[in-house]
Amino acid sequence: MSVRQLRVVVTADDYEEALRFYRDVLGLPELGAFSGEHGRVSILDAGRATLELSDPAHADYIDEVEVGARVAGHIRIAFEIEDADEATTRLAAAGATVLAEPTLTPWGSRNSRLDGPAGLQLTLFEEPPDGSPERITA
Repeated sequence: MSVRQLRVVVTADDYEEALRFYRDVLGLPELGAFSGEHGRVSILDAGRATLELSDPAHADYIDEVEVGARVAGHIRIAFEIEDADEATTRLAAAGATVLAEPTLTPWGSRNSRLDGPAGLQLTLFEEPPDGSPERITA
């Protein structure tokens, strides 16, 4: 058996606002949308998916690097983007709360942190130009 897809399922109290933000502003293409007597759902393509598991000490470290203090819950969504500054500005203009502006991390990426619609805390990360992020060994 092999896993073919990772899908993060989010229940959004303000479905329209969340759809607008993630599909139209962040730019996740809509793969499918379904509605009926039992409600609505949209499936958005977020590119390649990975599952990053972290122990509490490393989660503390990441929050310290990106934000300066522990602010994330046990789930945080991270999106690799092309331009951290532009994307952070665009998402903030669309209603996200910026927790930390883009900053260079010890492993070479530029990361920002935002609170987005549907109660999701977001990391936006821009990989180094050479495309080879360093391995974290902390």
